[in-house]
Amino acid sequence: MKVTFLLGSESDKEYAQKIADMLSEFGVPSEILVASAHKVPEKVVEIVEKLNADPQPQVVITVVGMSNGLGGVVAGSCVHPVVNCPPFTSLEEYMVDLNSSLRMPSDVPVMTVLNPKNAALSAIKILAESDAALRKKVENRIADVKAKYS
Repeated sequence: MKVTFLLGSESDKEYAQKIADMLSEFGVPSEILVASAHKVPEKVVEIVEKLNADPQPQVVITVVGMSNGLGGVVAGSCVHPVVNCPPFTSLEEYMVDLNSSLRMPSDVPVMTVLNPKNAALSAIKILAESDAALRKKVENRIADVKAKYS
C-alpha cells in the first residue's frame, strides 16, 4: 500500500509535504515525484506504466497549480484512483486555476479535494477499504473527532 505524489514542479513539494505528513500519521508510505504533463509528458507516461504494473493497493495524488493537465493525463491511463489537490497561494489564484482540476472529459475519473488534510484522508480511506488495520485507524480518527463535540 502506498500513495504516489505526482507534482507539476519542484515548487509544489512544500504543499505536497503537508499531505504526506498526514499520511505518515496513519503509517501510509508515500513517494513524491515531479513530472510535468506539459513539459515532460513522456516521463509521466513512464511513471503511470510503472504504477499500473505495481499490484499493491495505491492512490495517486497530483499537486499542480496553474493549468492542471497532469491530473487528467494520469487519470486517463492509471488503474489506481487519482486525487487532485491543487495548491494555491491566494484566492485569486485559486479562482483562476481551479477549473483545470475540476473539469475533466468523460472516462477521465479524477477527484479534486482542495484541503491537503482532506486529500490525505481521502487517500487513506480508499486504501482502508482493503486493509483492516488502516480501517481501524480511520474508525479511531472519526471517533476522536466526534468526541471533541460531545
